[in-house]
Amino acid sequence: MSEAGSATSAAPPQRDLVAAARELSALAQSGAAAAEARGALGEDLVEAFHDSGLWAMWMPRELGGFELEPVPSLEVLEHISYGDASAGWVLMAAALATGVDGAYIGDEAVAQLYGPGRLRVHSGAGTQPGRAVATDGGYTIAGNWRFASGIKHSAVLHTAAIVEGANEPPRIFVTPVEDMTLDDNWDVMGLRATGSIDYSSDGLFVAEPFSYIATTNEPLRGGAIFTMGIAGLGVICHTGWALGVARRCIDELRTLLEGRRGRPDRLAQSDRFHYDYASAEAKLRAARAFVYETWAEVQETVRSGDPLSLEQNTLYRLALQHVTSTALEVAAFVYEAGGTTALRAGAIQRCFRDIHAGAQHMICSPPVRQAAGRVLAGLAPEEQWLFMMLVKPS
Repeated sequence: MSEAGSATSAAPPQRDLVAAARELSALAQSGAAAAEARGALGEDLVEAFHDSGLWAMWMPRELGGFELEPVPSLEVLEHISYGDASAGWVLMAAALATGVDGAYIGDEAVAQLYGPGRLRVHSGAGTQPGRAVATDGGYTIAGNWRFASGIKHSAVLHTAAIVEGANEPPRIFVTPVEDMTLDDNWDVMGLRATGSIDYSSDGLFVAEPFSYIATTNEPLRGGAIFTMGIAGLGVICHTGWALGVARRCIDELRTLLEGRRGRPDRLAQSDRFHYDYASAEAKLRAARAFVYETWAEVQETVRSGDPLSLEQNTLYRLALQHVTSTALEVAAFVYEAGGTTALRAGAIQRCFRDIHAGAQHMICSPPVRQAAGRVLAGLAPEEQWLFMMLVKPS
């Protein structure tokens, strides 16, 4: 989809987005090395995301988007991340910002940012807030925001800041990219092609309709998917990503071994390696089954219009923690088994670096697993999830 605001009836079925992602996985894979070298995705892939509608996968239908449900969303991100971890990361981050901003900002902001013509992709930083001061008709925001994944392919920024004296969760402020000062400082171990540079402002006025509470789950437009809030969609993002990259990692090792077939090879003759390879497959497949079982149940509850239970909110967060730690185990096994091939530039090395980079995100940090354990052990019966923390209801 190249235009926002097109008629909802023109939107293809949700399964078409999964098919599009499956096809585009090869394009992402073919351009991965070049994208890493330049620190940004190739324009051919960026345009393919526009043409297929993937940038708008979570945008409200009334704005021309798809409101893609959880299970097909996971499949889309698996396919793209399998092709290239950076491509999957950029897609998930930008599609999330583009979608939730469309659901939660005011009508005046929607009219400016989601009007007819080419879709203006959103990106930004929502986990390390800046500061904001309430003023007449809006807020003045300032700060230095890090890790704006997808910013090099975006026209709009989605930025978190805490309003001084407001006694409320952080707000999201939605502004044109050109209103911020960009710092092209992306020098990292993994996810190099995401171009997740920093940006800053010493003081930018943002009108009230261009902001919303970051933890809201009450959309102004769009359907049931937005009642999960940014947290629910964010967990889908990182879960599908980890599954795709981990699967690519194992498959690259198999490809390496198949290329050596018929020659003397220490791994092919090692019973221990055979055992460890089977264990890696079992762990990843089991983690994937946990993910899809959990999200299939969540999807049915969201469809029904019922609120998710504490256990459901806990299990989908736990499934992310589990698949992330499993991906790290798989990557370590593949890297060690790959020997000097894994050491050199190539798909195994890139997957190893990318998985470790992605696992540094706060959404899959140890305290989240600890909190999940408290809930499942029956030790937090009166608490509820606020993004990735357990809190007492206010």
